[in-house]
Amino acid sequence: MFEKLELTRMAQALAAHAGARMGVLAQNIANADTPGYKARDLPDFARVYASHETAEAAPIAGAADPNGNSVSLGDQMVRLADVRQSHEMALAIYRSTSGIVRAALGRGGQ
Repeated sequence: MFEKLELTRMAQALAAHAGARMGVLAQNIANADTPGYKARDLPDFARVYASHETAEAAPIAGAADPNGNSVSLGDQMVRLADVRQSHEMALAIYRSTSGIVRAALGRGGQ
């Protein structure tokens, strides 16, 4: 039943996008000292959701160290904070939708 609600479907897609993006950012951080490694990120959720396409990680524009590595740990931390906020929003939407459906079914706070 929940799968048929567009809001629930969007919240699930947002949570999945946040998880995938977290993985890409974790790879960036793990390779912060790897010579020649280029930091990557996923496109914004809105663009991915609107296009109905699978998100592909793409290089992040930015300056590289002398060894060719473009990972900025400060930038990655800011991006991780954004991912966390997106994931928490997805969970809040899902919880709220669940509460509304339960109330509509007469199950209240159960």
